[in-house]
Amino acid sequence: MMSRPAVHPVEAPPMTIAAAPRVRMKDIQGMPGTLGSLLLRLCQLVFAVISIVVMLTTSDFPSVTAFCYLVAAVGLQIIWSFILAIADVYAILVKRSFRNAAVVSLFAIGDGITSTLTFAAACASAGITVLISNDLDKCKVNHCTRFMSATAMAFLSWFAASPSFFMNFWSLASR
Repeated sequence: MMSRPAVHPVEAPPMTIAAAPRVRMKDIQGMPGTLGSLLLRLCQLVFAVISIVVMLTTSDFPSVTAFCYLVAAVGLQIIWSFILAIADVYAILVKRSFRNAAVVSLFAIGDGITSTLTFAAACASAGITVLISNDLDKCKVNHCTRFMSATAMAFLSWFAASPSFFMNFWSLASR
């Protein structure tokens, strides 16, 4: 008597082609809905508020178009930063980040527009401030230090707005 194998062939389960799970990008600080984004928004807001308050406390800023442009651009920056700071606070409270492409593209476009306007207004105001202080030498009759302070705060607001734009744009482009 010969022994026979006791192993019976087993059918392999049918091959199913499963879609690979989508890998989501980690939330990098500075992207919409993170604590870093909230801190950048608050910096934008604080520097813009200081800039507009300093400029509005001078009596002769409306006589120069660049200073009026600075007030308008920084005012828009204040509104934009405040709205997005509220959105960031909400996202942090519900522990969700913004992943909707339409929302992130809106943030990126808005950040690009407001940061460009703030930078252009700060540059124009800096040029006028240098003209008044260095070329015309009329700082004694004007509020040069206030103009310089408001312009510096506008530059700092732009400096805080630029990373927000780049992080939003990068988040959008990395989809």
